[in-house]
Amino acid sequence: MTIKDIEHIRKHYQDNQDRLLDELMDLLRIPSVSTDPSHSEDIINAVHFLKKKLDTLGFDLVKVFKTPGHPILYAEKIVNQDSPVLLVYGHYDVQPPDPIKGWKNPPFEPFVEDDHLYARGASDMKGQVWATISAIESILKTDTLPVNIKILIEGEEEIGSPNLESFLKEHKSMLECDFVLNPDAGMLAPDKPTITYSLRGLAYFELRIIGPKADLHSGIFGGVIDNPANVLSKVIAGMHDEKGRVTLPNFYDAVRKISDEERQQLSKLGMESTFYKTLTGVSALGGEDGFTPIEQVGVRPSLDVNGIYAGYIEKGAKTIIPAYAMAKISTRLVADQDPEQVHQSLRTYLKQNVPSSVKWELDYLSGALGYLVQDNAPGVDLFINALQKTWGTEPLLKPEGGSIPVATSMKNILGVDSIITGFGLPDDQIHSPNERLHLPTHRKGVEALIRFLMSFNYQG
Repeated sequence: MTIKDIEHIRKHYQDNQDRLLDELMDLLRIPSVSTDPSHSEDIINAVHFLKKKLDTLGFDLVKVFKTPGHPILYAEKIVNQDSPVLLVYGHYDVQPPDPIKGWKNPPFEPFVEDDHLYARGASDMKGQVWATISAIESILKTDTLPVNIKILIEGEEEIGSPNLESFLKEHKSMLECDFVLNPDAGMLAPDKPTITYSLRGLAYFELRIIGPKADLHSGIFGGVIDNPANVLSKVIAGMHDEKGRVTLPNFYDAVRKISDEERQQLSKLGMESTFYKTLTGVSALGGEDGFTPIEQVGVRPSLDVNGIYAGYIEKGAKTIIPAYAMAKISTRLVADQDPEQVHQSLRTYLKQNVPSSVKWELDYLSGALGYLVQDNAPGVDLFINALQKTWGTEPLLKPEGGSIPVATSMKNILGVDSIITGFGLPDDQIHSPNERLHLPTHRKGVEALIRFLMSFNYQG
């Protein structure tokens, strides 16, 4: 396909960029925080905002499906029964904006500064959903889609997609497709288009250490009562050894060894110590001995404390032994590791290491398998070509340290690998204050999506 083939489509997009940006900003103003029940009305507003947009574009079917949690939006545009079917995945829910004080502008009042659009959800992933919708609109307004499109946009990705798998099973025939596009990943840099070939899985827990029946005076009882905060700290510290390895029993049993070829490919990504130190602002890196930074975050598992609470945490002093202590703990898992086995491994560790002077409780909050794209997955070659034509450079293939559980679910239920990509950048500060979207990269992403969709003209 030549540039001339899509020039009229690109022109429509360029002529309508300002309007499309305004519409995206309207979507970003809706605080669709899936984990907070107080935002249930906002969730409904967000899904109906997207429904209205797809209705306006003339999709054959646009329907909101209720689930036991937040609704799922499904749409389809069937242009030719003999044409291939592309299923596009997205999510409209966002992370909580906390800590609010970290934002330089209110998180749901989007604004543009220095080529960046700031708002919660700008990058993860309303901006990515909007890039796809913008590409589809540009084609529908100027040309004919050469591929049938189905769209699934859920509202629970940020809380582990608890109702998505059952929806996929119940509506398997409706979702039947030849290709899946999942733009919920990102690029290494504005000049480095990227496709993700693997994702880490997840096992997430809440651990509580329970001691006395109430908070105690640390002078009267200190030294004779085991302090739940002290116990929790010691238990957490013991979850890694001096070489940075996780100490849960059998944690590494299913972890694949890194081949020399994969190691060589990973080294070409340029994601070494300087990359991570510059991105995060730390002076030195930690992690597991014997592995490079990209190996540690891409193809090795990890364990982290995501939150911790105990006792008095306000200003000033209060001398107590807290009645309990709590930690949120997540493990990121690689292909072949089983979240349930990790759950049992953590329970074994706690039985072995928590003293009998306290009680412990462990809640297994969510889990997801890791994902590895098979070689020559359908559509990947078309997407690589679209990225290459748009950026003028060969796309990079990388493993992703995060989790996108839907990719595994779609593979297992629908039998189709996903093209995992996206146009967010490492410094977009997703899940953090001042989340942002780099607009020049976003706009090139829309053009790449136009090229990808139009490339189905050439499929026999």
